[in-house]
Amino acid sequence: MSEPSRAPDAVDGIRDEEIVDVLIIGAGVTGLDQLYRTLDAGFTVRLLEAGGGVGGTWYWNRYPEARFDSESYSYGFLFSAELWQEWEWTERYAGQPEIESYFNYVVDRFDLRRHIRFGSEVVSAVFDEATGTYTVETGAGDVHRTRFLVAASGNLSVPFVPAIEGRTDFGGPQFHTGRWPAEPVDFRGKRVAQIGTGSSGVQIVPAIAGDVANLTVFQMKADWVTPLNNAPMSPEENAGIKAGFDRIREVLLTSPSGFDHQMRGISSTEHTAEERAALFEVLWNSGGFRKLTEGYIDLTTNPEVNAEWCDFVAAKVRGLVADPVTAEKLIPTDSGFGGRRPPFGTGYYEAYNNPNVDLVSLPETPITRITETGIETADGAHREFDIIIWATGWDFGTGALNRLGLRGRGGLALEKYWADGPLTYLGILTAGFPNLFFPGGPHGATGNNPRYSGDQVDYTLAVLSYAREHGHRVVEVDEAAEQRWTDMMNDNAGRSSFLSSSYFYGANIPGKPVRQLLNPTGRPTLQKMIAEDEAGGFPTLRFDRGVLED
Repeated sequence: MSEPSRAPDAVDGIRDEEIVDVLIIGAGVTGLDQLYRTLDAGFTVRLLEAGGGVGGTWYWNRYPEARFDSESYSYGFLFSAELWQEWEWTERYAGQPEIESYFNYVVDRFDLRRHIRFGSEVVSAVFDEATGTYTVETGAGDVHRTRFLVAASGNLSVPFVPAIEGRTDFGGPQFHTGRWPAEPVDFRGKRVAQIGTGSSGVQIVPAIAGDVANLTVFQMKADWVTPLNNAPMSPEENAGIKAGFDRIREVLLTSPSGFDHQMRGISSTEHTAEERAALFEVLWNSGGFRKLTEGYIDLTTNPEVNAEWCDFVAAKVRGLVADPVTAEKLIPTDSGFGGRRPPFGTGYYEAYNNPNVDLVSLPETPITRITETGIETADGAHREFDIIIWATGWDFGTGALNRLGLRGRGGLALEKYWADGPLTYLGILTAGFPNLFFPGGPHGATGNNPRYSGDQVDYTLAVLSYAREHGHRVVEVDEAAEQRWTDMMNDNAGRSSFLSSSYFYGANIPGKPVRQLLNPTGRPTLQKMIAEDEAGGFPTLRFDRGVLED
């Protein structure tokens, strides 16, 4: 599969043998936040990025119509009032080119690029107990040394492609949504197969339906797709966002969802059936995640109101899709709303009214093999294709971290230590791996990811600053604290609406243990424990002055 083109190394004058205070892996939203904050605190910092540019997910995901489904401004950095005033979003839910432009603007605005080395995929990171440092190697053969390692490698950074027989035999181009080429793909007049209909898949279908000769969508599971309801940002909206920086920043830093949404705080039982129907219509026409945050507080916990909302959405689907057979295939039968990560689309259902768009339900008609010219299915059919799109998701949560070659005390391998699922404290540290932090990793996020990972960036910086102020060279989490947090994540899994068959549990990856990868207790619990830890002088952590180097 093709990858975006790589940019040249962006750092001058830094020798590999120099030890930096902090080395960060990943130039996505979390890594860049950590880079700015840590430099601003006076540490020496270097950031390694596998790709050729900044943005993380928003660098690699260049597929047609890739865009936010969180309000654009709610995704932005909050560390600078000047930045907030300078940047204007053109859409309520910005597309990938604008998002990537934003990250590049931030990097250049704050002179961060000189601290970043692009084309640096980390393949090994080994802790040296004698010196309290990590030796980090890249696939290009570069060697870096650091006192503290921050793996901001992201949850959505390792694409998953199912091992279907014959996949390498296909003669045409294949693209995963998460490794889309920088050069536009020409779909005009092409016969295209798309496998997968999650958040990426529902964005692509209407984006290319008008260009292709035909598009066949292979759907594993139907999802409750609701409208994104995107729109251009008016001058008045931008002015209001700029003027409201202080209020918005406070809301984004403290709200349970990480969104600037007006939560109604009412239960479905407080309304009549007619009032619920009226609110459902309001929610249908609202933007993105507002359907979850601005609806009933029991929408995902009360099976009756959830079923009522699902019936409402199903009726919408039947009204939008002309063919009743196709419409029924697009309506989930195995989960309620919120059972999986809800996708938000624009014209997704309507795309199936195009005569050149077909839907194949994989549970009914599985793929048996891929051939040099197309795809064979269990009904004996062989469909010819020119291009295959893999919208098949990610090795979520632990996928990237387990591929960094991380080795802790005594050579302990992270992938072995986490063989039965992640063990973390606050979704930031893990026992046996001193001086390692992974904000934005497993057990940390449920909601607007930049806001949750921002809490973890703050905590990481607080620990680094505390260690520096007290002359400590080594810090690691106590095993008992790690166990308490991990048990809390797993024991409270029932508080989450997500099914254990979703990728939020790793169930989409063959052989991966099915474990909680999110934080079902929510942001308030994370923030409360962070505050208590900081106020008490980090009693859950062990600090050591270490052995000074010669």
